[in-house]
Amino acid sequence: MPSPARLLVVLDADSTLIRNEVIELLADEAGRGAEVAAATEAAMRGEVDFASSLRSRVAALRGVPTSAFARVQTRIEPTPGVRELVAAVHERDGIVAVVSGGFHEILDELAPSLGVDVWRANRLGVADGLLTGEVDGDIVDAAAKARALQEWCDTYRVDPRRSVAIGDGANDLLMLGAAALGLAFNAKPAVRAQADLVVGPVDLREVIALLP
Repeated sequence: MPSPARLLVVLDADSTLIRNEVIELLADEAGRGAEVAAATEAAMRGEVDFASSLRSRVAALRGVPTSAFARVQTRIEPTPGVRELVAAVHERDGIVAVVSGGFHEILDELAPSLGVDVWRANRLGVADGLLTGEVDGDIVDAAAKARALQEWCDTYRVDPRRSVAIGDGANDLLMLGAAALGLAFNAKPAVRAQADLVVGPVDLREVIALLP
């Protein structure tokens, strides 16, 4: 069993941990970037069901070679301040986690490079080196994000009163509500309206002063 931690900070990935929306970068590889970007924006505003939207957007990736993952990795921009926030959490004997409606195929390389301790995301179906256009396994939706936060509190024996969640989209709202402190970061209006606090600058160093 892991050693107990003093606090838990859980971040969304796309537009929070990083500046990009990974599914849009992958869709660029299929020449469908603009179409998928519009669908992603609607999902993040909460205008459509996230799981249904994700399936339709992933369908647009059918036929993209898995070699595209390496090209996408080179285009990813970590959010300013992310390394400083991770270091600050670790200095306080905390755990940094990421739960994402994005994809393990990107996070499995990205997350450890940023010092993230644990992460959970969707997996893309692959056959013969090409994306099938389907999600492999259960979709990480809003409810799954909230469950992940609670499970990590249990795993690392963190007092839930010392949990922080950070996100930007409608599918982060349940997670923000499950945490002791839910922060809207780079967020859509619905998220800013419901979060405990709104972080204005797109710089994760702004969160350090709020750590419990």
